[in-house]
Amino acid sequence: MTDAKTRIDETVKANDVVLYMKGTKEMPQCGFSSRVAAVLNYIGVDYTDVNVLADEEIRSGIKEYSDWPTIPQLYVKGEFVGGCDIITEMALSSELDALFETNGIAFNKEAADKIREANA
Repeated sequence: MTDAKTRIDETVKANDVVLYMKGTKEMPQCGFSSRVAAVLNYIGVDYTDVNVLADEEIRSGIKEYSDWPTIPQLYVKGEFVGGCDIITEMALSSELDALFETNGIAFNKEAADKIREANA
């Protein structure tokens, strides 16, 4: 597990935004991963996706790394943000906008506003 933890740590620290997910950002393999990827894709965030289905060590290691039992998992500037429910709530409350703004992550504010309008 140490090798997996090292690889996860290096990935999380080397990229501003990382989504550990089932599948890829182009082809998610579960509804929860699909929802988070859709939000990030729609608002134009440049992020690294890691397909946990392609590596069992990473799939189990990411849960230990974050002490969070589910996938997907979003990391911003090396910090664990949350899973699908948390990211969805943050997108709808503008907290995700604030997180990206605070960390200098580019995103489309108009698209983020449209998500909130559509779910009002």
